[in-house]
Amino acid sequence: MKDLTKQFIVLIFSTFFNIALSQKMELAPKSFSDSIQQAGIQLLDVRTSGEYEQGHLAGALQADWNNLGQFKERIASLDKQKPVYIYCLAGSRSAAAQKWMLQEGFRKVVNLQGGINAWNLENLPVESAKKVPQISLNDFLNSVPKDQTVLVDFGAEWCPPCKKMIPTVKELETEGYMILKIDAGSQTQLTKELNIEKLPTFIVFKNGVEGNRLTGFSTKEDLKKLLE
Repeated sequence: MKDLTKQFIVLIFSTFFNIALSQKMELAPKSFSDSIQQAGIQLLDVRTSGEYEQGHLAGALQADWNNLGQFKERIASLDKQKPVYIYCLAGSRSAAAQKWMLQEGFRKVVNLQGGINAWNLENLPVESAKKVPQISLNDFLNSVPKDQTVLVDFGAEWCPPCKKMIPTVKELETEGYMILKIDAGSQTQLTKELNIEKLPTFIVFKNGVEGNRLTGFSTKEDLKKLLE
């Protein structure tokens, strides 16, 4: 009888623990909004780039869950030990991504209940992509110095591996390498003309002539070899 009572208590405790855990892993918009103000969190939008441009949470990175190859490549640059707050349009895609990420070893992944639809119903703030003047290919090529070796960094604020590359690129600048940065997130015309399909993409120009390329997260040594 005592064993049955003990098992019953353990079962009840386990049930309440799992309920509490699931509630913490999914937050209503206002609680989600408060939580993402913490330092050290990672905010991830798992919708398409088109959806992201129409309106997203400030500071959110983007990785399309429906494009699993892209998704895996981009979140590889996230820190599994730091909390990830995740959202989509209505909550289903982000819930699926959340489950997958937890299985892959992410310590804490918190989903936005109801997605950005619910966020909008609470009149919480969103940002839209800013329209900027497009740089023509000719203007870009004319801006590249003709007497130096230049590393052109095509990245975007919402791109996880691009964000992870920032310290490395700054180190190269400190060491005297010439870096030209292009916001590929807004300069869509130029990236298309240069056939840039993945971010980040690094292109070396020597004396104004395009040389080798490197895509994705790279080490400083990789970039230095590219510049040789």
